[in-house]
Amino acid sequence: MLVLSRKSQEAVVVGGSGSLHRLVRVTVIDIRGGKVWLGFDADADVPVHRHEVWERICAESQTPQPTPRAERPKHRVPYID
Repeated sequence: MLVLSRKSQEAVVVGGSGSLHRLVRVTVIDIRGGKVWLGFDADADVPVHRHEVWERICAESQTPQPTPRAERPKHRVPYID
């Protein structure tokens, strides 16, 4: 899991695999007490759901949930051509 800290009005961009095409931009709208308000800016064809809603949709459609990816190595091996 990637953990990032963001201040109010700062954002994180989630891109597509193998490209820099932006799929989702998540912006911290407000922080009050123990709650954080997030804004999601996504292409019209990208569904955005709360996790519990996504789980219910998967269960209702009998679509298997993706398995978590293996953890990346702590260091990268340089590519030598």
